[in-house]
Amino acid sequence: MPAIEISHELELNPELPDDIMKIAAKQGEDPGTKCELIQQLRDMIYEKGECTPHRTDDEYLIKFLRARFWRVGLAYKLLCRYCEFREANRELHEKVRPLDMTILGEEDIIQVTPYRDQLGRRISIYTIGNWKPNKLSIDEIFKATLIMLEIGSLEPTTQVVGGVGVFDLRGLSFNHVPRLTPSVAQKMISLMVTSMPTRTTALHIVNQNWVFNAAFQIFKPFLSSRMREKIFVHGSDMSSLHKHIHPEHLPIRYGGCNPDYPYSLWIENLAKNEKVIKELEQLGYVLDSKET
Repeated sequence: MPAIEISHELELNPELPDDIMKIAAKQGEDPGTKCELIQQLRDMIYEKGECTPHRTDDEYLIKFLRARFWRVGLAYKLLCRYCEFREANRELHEKVRPLDMTILGEEDIIQVTPYRDQLGRRISIYTIGNWKPNKLSIDEIFKATLIMLEIGSLEPTTQVVGGVGVFDLRGLSFNHVPRLTPSVAQKMISLMVTSMPTRTTALHIVNQNWVFNAAFQIFKPFLSSRMREKIFVHGSDMSSLHKHIHPEHLPIRYGGCNPDYPYSLWIENLAKNEKVIKELEQLGYVLDSKET
């Protein structure tokens, strides 16, 4: 079995690997029509005037087209929802300092694995039971999630194959449930499913307890039948999880082969990539050091 590649560097090469290009072709990406569809989306933005994205260059618009399998009308609707979400939730990105959000790694609440799964998808892991609501607000988790999705959407491979989420609910208690309001549920669904130019192809729930049933009732009204089909509940049966994500692409704690890698390692690497810094600054983030 070949060793998996471990890297905290983003894969920003615009040229897709051959195996990913084959997947992209099945999703509707065609070199013969690519430029035409990008221009159709750009024209639609200017003609309809329903949203004002901060960029309209080819590289930027491609990720919205890939997220909706090159269907221009759906890509336009996604772009509008994305702009609406950002406008309605300015506190999640304006003047937010990604380099100062290391507490999420220190508390082991969020981790992004520095390797992909067997299908090439990025893997995000949320250990919700480690979240202490009296110490860290739910908005801090939203801020971190939004940063991860914005960064992930810059990777051409991730634009094509998407990502998966693992929600570890060990330790979930009624201390958490009051914070999971309908508005919080709606915001999380917007982030993970409906308003970002990245596709979350599956959400895996592990180590849930009886409190999960109460919490899930809050989210249920906002889930379409298609969304529900993407949610898999495994309990403590890691062999069930392994049917979806192979163990060589998982941490040891989930019956896998890899150590845990903190969220902070991704954040630290942001400061080394000028392209990522420029994009995040255009989105309202602050990447310089705090003034003393």
